[in-house]
Amino acid sequence: MPADIYQILRDHWSYEDFRELQKEIIESVLDGHDTIGLLPTGGGKSITFQVPAMALDGLTLVVTPLISLMKDQVDNLRDHGIKALYLHAGLTLREQNLAFDRCRFGKVKLLYVSPEKLQSPRFIDKLSTMDVRFLVVDEAHCISQWGYDFRPSYLNISKLRDTFNDVPVLALTASATPDVVTDIAEKLKLTNHRIFSKSFARTNISYVVRHGDHKEDMLVRILRAVDGCGIVYVRSRKRTRELVEILTKNNISADFYHAGLSIEDKNEKQQRWKEGDTRIMVATNAFGMGIDKPDVRVVVHFDMPSSLEEYYQEAGRAGRDGKPSYAVLLASQYDKSQLTRRINDSFPDKDYIKRVYELLGNFLEVAVGSGYNQIYEFNFTLFCDRFDLKPIQARSALLLLTQAGYIEYVDEIATRSRVMVLATKNELYDLRIDATADKVLQLLLRTYTGLFADYVFISEPLMAKRLGFTEQQIYESLLALGRHNVIHYVPRKSTPYVLYTTSRELPRYVQLPLSVYEERRRQMERRIEAMKAFAFKVDECRESIILKYFGEENPTKCGKCDICRDEKRGDEKRETSQSLREGILYLASQPGGHTVQYISRQLSTRVEQVIAEARLLADEGTLRIDGLTLKCDKH
Repeated sequence: MPADIYQILRDHWSYEDFRELQKEIIESVLDGHDTIGLLPTGGGKSITFQVPAMALDGLTLVVTPLISLMKDQVDNLRDHGIKALYLHAGLTLREQNLAFDRCRFGKVKLLYVSPEKLQSPRFIDKLSTMDVRFLVVDEAHCISQWGYDFRPSYLNISKLRDTFNDVPVLALTASATPDVVTDIAEKLKLTNHRIFSKSFARTNISYVVRHGDHKEDMLVRILRAVDGCGIVYVRSRKRTRELVEILTKNNISADFYHAGLSIEDKNEKQQRWKEGDTRIMVATNAFGMGIDKPDVRVVVHFDMPSSLEEYYQEAGRAGRDGKPSYAVLLASQYDKSQLTRRINDSFPDKDYIKRVYELLGNFLEVAVGSGYNQIYEFNFTLFCDRFDLKPIQARSALLLLTQAGYIEYVDEIATRSRVMVLATKNELYDLRIDATADKVLQLLLRTYTGLFADYVFISEPLMAKRLGFTEQQIYESLLALGRHNVIHYVPRKSTPYVLYTTSRELPRYVQLPLSVYEERRRQMERRIEAMKAFAFKVDECRESIILKYFGEENPTKCGKCDICRDEKRGDEKRETSQSLREGILYLASQPGGHTVQYISRQLSTRVEQVIAEARLLADEGTLRIDGLTLKCDKH
């Protein structure tokens, strides 16, 4: 082994031992093997590549689709004394060039890149100048067209394999069916690879489905019945606010979270929830990735997910500390029809998709035959309003065009404000700037470290509060300092963007292959049916349904889900009934029989229960009822 992996674990993460399969995956990588790791949500995937990254010489390249998760992991690594950087389309050219220089000079151990960056041959050429020793593909199911979250940009990872053909590859995912695992290995060109798979069973989570139309009332009852903090997942930003109002009125501490919030709001809400100041977070699926809060006692799905992969990942955020927890799905008959409707929303008519492609080019002012490899900021809401498009179907059309290889559409990249000082320390003494800008500069230098070497995240609201200025004054002062070449200031923003992966075509030449449209539609139909089976079946263990879906054969009943508990109660009721029958027949077979009251006292059972069971026995012909006396002949 290149280094003591236990020492690395202790030095950087203060853990004494690895979790299940972490050590095996790490040793496989360090032995030079291509490896696939299937670790459920909360299984500690990041350790499996961060430890070998520290053990190996050179640079580890990590491909991940979630920019928010990318930033969280890099910040976390830096907190643990590990040099890490990230590259995605939201960074300025100056920031990217600085990152490349630091990687080439060996000042970085882990470089995170978004998959759309791999579209550029120039970007791949720059990576080829670096000493890459290890390649990691996170959320590897995104490379498979059979996965629930297929992203065509992931197919570009094969270019990395061609460039770095002698380094081990680790593909990680928390939710993949056997077909998807096979597809991952093929698409990533893995050779003699090893697969490490942890059971998808979560022994401490009880899966519960509650049926009914009055979900708000059910939600309040559930959250009152379960102690501890929780997450409530919904499918719309509007509903996050609505449910928080309802919960607050019922004296349940709650806040909302969705992708449309500013980074400062997200961080503040997330921190309050992590520290226990907020008990319940009502959120869209934008919340949860990279959040490792161990003591979540309940995850409630107010709205139905479209697949068991989504459900399993989100429900798995409960009980990461191993203590008993609940994953509750609220389901109504309306949800069943809504799931079916999602198929049509996700696969609108092909002529509609071609029309959206044409309107997109017009909106972004991209001429036919141009646009290749160009990135455009994209106001999706304005786009839909201008052309009177339904947002759900328009987004689906953009995603299908992405999967067909015409564009790369990313919903949102939210970036925090950041600053780097360009002037030398000596040049700062000779500056001639107004008093407001000078106070802002002095506060920057006092508050933030490392400004002369790299871009540092800043908070304009915090600076405004400390100086007693308005946020607008801070913003204008930072811009003024930028104009004087004192700093390079990149203001925060949150915007979707579109990357043209081919030059703009005329609509009649836009083709959607069978693999993108018809086959994926059939795959979605199968996922929807599996979700319906989980939600509406009443005769099969909930966890067994999940385990079979992910390819585990002959799973045992969990004994904890609502189906297993109902079955157990039914068995107990049948056992009680059988015991009562035997007691009644024994006492009634004594000479002259016995009265109902006497039998009730002897068996410590209510008179009504004795009478009800006696009538059944009489109907079977094994007991005679003589007034209030029960008699039977011995057999």
